[in-house]
Amino acid sequence: MALSREQLRAQLRQRKIAPVYVLFGAETYLRDAAARYIADLCFSEGDLREFNEDEYSLNTPENLRSALAAAEQLPMMAAKRVIRVTEVHVAASSNRDTLKEEFEEALAAYLANPCQSTVLIILADELNGNRKLTKLLINKALAVEFKPLDGGALQKWVTDRFRELGAEADAATVRHLVDTVGNDVRRLNNEVAKLSAAALPDGRVTLDLIDALVPNSRELSNFSVTDELVAGRKDKALRDLKKILDDGMEPLGLLGLIGTTYRRLLMVNEMLRRGDAKGASSLPFGKDAFLASARRIEQKKLVHAIRRISETDLAIKTSIAGSGTAGARMQIEMLVCELALLKSGPD
Repeated sequence: MALSREQLRAQLRQRKIAPVYVLFGAETYLRDAAARYIADLCFSEGDLREFNEDEYSLNTPENLRSALAAAEQLPMMAAKRVIRVTEVHVAASSNRDTLKEEFEEALAAYLANPCQSTVLIILADELNGNRKLTKLLINKALAVEFKPLDGGALQKWVTDRFRELGAEADAATVRHLVDTVGNDVRRLNNEVAKLSAAALPDGRVTLDLIDALVPNSRELSNFSVTDELVAGRKDKALRDLKKILDDGMEPLGLLGLIGTTYRRLLMVNEMLRRGDAKGASSLPFGKDAFLASARRIEQKKLVHAIRRISETDLAIKTSIAGSGTAGARMQIEMLVCELALLKSGPD
């Protein structure tokens, strides 16, 4: 059964807890926060939580059997057991799945008769709507999609988060923060916490405070990192990369920005090769520095860079180098080191 985020929130406020949840969608910060909140509701003071809460990553697909077996166990000195299943991918192509079709029968059997003393939380990073496994999860569990926040919903979230931390910001200030950071809720949360602390004692967050403390990571990531890469300045590229990731930006979000920039570089490079400098400079991103970057790097190196960005995207989504943020961060750091070697000049 599919619910909206608002419907899920209403149920949890009434302490109505389902035996199986499937939480999925691009907004991973809110998804993960919901999973933590559900788990917290399952335990009371005095429960032996450490003996009744387990997590299984499908980075190793066989872990699904272990997770389902654990879900069948009765809790020990607690009312509930909580089992999390993470790194779940049901992709357009089965070769990218971490939730394998060979486990469909066992999963279907559990979903048909889930243990009522266990709360099974499945955190899916990718669910292709055309796949049978996706339909099984959404139809047989309580499924909630976490889409990215935007517009008024995003600004309301920021305003509410400031209030929770004992700070306040007017509508114009909140808009400026969102414009600076973007719709990455995980990083917005980090920046809101930092600004709330800096606004003490009166708790008033201002435009000047944001400009002083919050780097515009969208501009930095979309130009600075890639410019350092194209110029072959690996150390500076890694420095900027570390700053952006430490500020809370999602590795996949940053990878998307780098990919967009390299595709634009390739477009401008091709236009310049055809002698259409006027057309290239008229593009919204056709600034002088961008044009200079497009001129400096060879087209075959841009094509190779785009291919490697695509491979890194797949590696992160399938957890080839390890699960979670740490694995994704290592992948993008390796990519930056490699791209920095594709600087201008002869091979």
